Amino acid sequence: MAVGAMSGRPSALEAVTSHYRAIVMKVATTWRSTSVGCADSVPYDAPGSQNSTIQSYRGPPRVSPQQSGCQVCGPFPGRRPLQELWAAARPAPLGHSSRAWERLTLLVWICSLDTIFPAWSDWVTSYKVMVSNDSHTWVTVKNGSGDMIFEGNSEKEIPVLNELPVPMVARYIRINPRSWFDNGSICMRMEILGCPLPDPNNYYHRRNEMTTTDDLDFKHHNYKEMRQLMKVVNEMCPNITRIYNIGKSHQGLKLYAVEISDHPGEHEVGEPEFHYIAGAHGNEVLGRELTLLLMQFLCQEYLAHNARIVHLVEETRIHILPSLNPDGYEKAYEGGSELGGWSLGRWTHDGIDINNNFPDLNTLLWEAEDRKNIARKVPNHYIAIPEWFLSENATVAVETRAVIAWMEKIPFVLGGNLQGGELVVAYPYDMVRSLWKTQEPSPTPDDHVFRWLAYSYASTHRLMTDARRRVCHTEDFQKEDGTVNGASWHTVAGSLNDFSYLHTNCFELSIYVGCDKYPHESELPEEWENNRESLIVFMEQVHRGIKGVVRDFHGKGIPSAVISVEGVNHDIRTASDGDYWRLLNPGEYVVTAKAEGFTSSTKNCMVGYDMGATQCDFTLSKTNLARIREIMEKFGKQPISLPARRLKLRGRKRRQRG
Repeated sequence: MAVGAMSGRPSALEAVTSHYRAIVMKVATTWRSTSVGCADSVPYDAPGSQNSTIQSYRGPPRVSPQQSGCQVCGPFPGRRPLQELWAAARPAPLGHSSRAWERLTLLVWICSLDTIFPAWSDWVTSYKVMVSNDSHTWVTVKNGSGDMIFEGNSEKEIPVLNELPVPMVARYIRINPRSWFDNGSICMRMEILGCPLPDPNNYYHRRNEMTTTDDLDFKHHNYKEMRQLMKVVNEMCPNITRIYNIGKSHQGLKLYAVEISDHPGEHEVGEPEFHYIAGAHGNEVLGRELTLLLMQFLCQEYLAHNARIVHLVEETRIHILPSLNPDGYEKAYEGGSELGGWSLGRWTHDGIDINNNFPDLNTLLWEAEDRKNIARKVPNHYIAIPEWFLSENATVAVETRAVIAWMEKIPFVLGGNLQGGELVVAYPYDMVRSLWKTQEPSPTPDDHVFRWLAYSYASTHRLMTDARRRVCHTEDFQKEDGTVNGASWHTVAGSLNDFSYLHTNCFELSIYVGCDKYPHESELPEEWENNRESLIVFMEQVHRGIKGVVRDFHGKGIPSAVISVEGVNHDIRTASDGDYWRLLNPGEYVVTAKAEGFTSSTKNCMVGYDMGATQCDFTLSKTNLARIREIMEKFGKQPISLPARRLKLRGRKRRQRG
């Protein structure tokens, strides 16, 4: 419900200040103490004590924003801000943040950032602040004897920094909007800035803070640093890694990828191909850093003879493309996690959103299915790209064309594109089938497989399926265990997921790896721990279902043979060597292999619950017509079409009768 301006509307004011309209956050650790002048020790009460009084700060002189390196809401060395995005369309109840205790934090500044999306005219112009130690008893920040009113945004793209009159120690904070843009709704994105307090008994560290034992490069890497890191990994593990590029960006930056396999540079018959793609939106940098961390981790663990990783590398050809939109990333990198907005660097240099820049093959398929009385001209797989999309005048990013060529060249079986700003795994279809709807479930014929793939990542993530965690923004995906059908969330035409499913053999999912698109460097170890197991488990799913080779009677692999599963209206095709992989859940399946010029073959294939695809090979014999053609071509003659020959004989008989 849109709410009007404050002027002359006390009833609306009461509604806004109610707890259903409040923004409640747990306070995160922010600057190093030396950046703000935090006291060496500030008395506070441990959890469970009777005293929940909010304390004022009585430490050394405070440092101004300018002295700390702040440019309006600029970078503060070493800080870890809590970045929050909130809109009144679906306010969260207060209890969403009243869970695990965080370290006590000295609150100093509040920075209200730009609006959520550039097209929106929704921002808060003033607000009150309340703090709490237990999320039940709240104290309003005062300026003298009255409640302090903080100045919010006056323009959508200009952040505003507010300093608390007296720094306060608290675990929770609540923002109560008081007024907002006349023609908009209540919408706010902010950072809460402060510094952690000492924990003499190590209570909060032991209970709440995530540490990692992995010796990895936890930092944000610009383009040059990313390339250097890839070289380091390649030099550490030259026998299992290869660096290559799939093309160039609009600005001429190479789109680098790293291959990890026991035989890098070649496709091994019977070995499935997997990929991770990150950075389609240049400002969603967490996925980029996770893929860089993953390639380091796989190299180190392979050298350490980790049996699980050795098996994965030797049985899978893994491709990691960490930055599909390097032009956008470089733009976001300039602003950093502090100044980067919700959209800065999202698009390519020429203003294209790669995520929905692929050809819309869904409409071609669905229109063909709706024309039941007309001979089917559109297959249920490997749907051709429309000619208009291939033209030079089409609005298609060079990065998009590079990915399409990459996916057509390599027979990927499974892939994940890492995105940010949410904690959920989205599976296709991403486009609704009903023209008049913007949200509705739109399952593929392989919906049961996609649901499993999505759940395999979400269920092993540290937070995605945690019913106690606070939602990132306005959507709660807990009812689907951290997964969602893309179209039931929001419809997207021409998504990478839908294109991959309908044009190639690859099952592609979108993995939203964190609430914050651009987390601070100090948060990367924790984000790595959140996602590490999920990243590995998801790769292992490429070995579920059936696999095999389709050969002729001479033992030669048959390329482009069609593999059909009874009851599933979606086929796949064999690769150039005749090998195939078909992702399936456990069960018994009737599988048919067919190829032009060969008789089809059908057999039952059982998929078990243990990891590892079931071998299901086929040997096809040539049809009689194909044999005749071979014989005729061998002797320099073309076979005569039997129907044409009959017509010719009939015509000759008619002439003889006449």
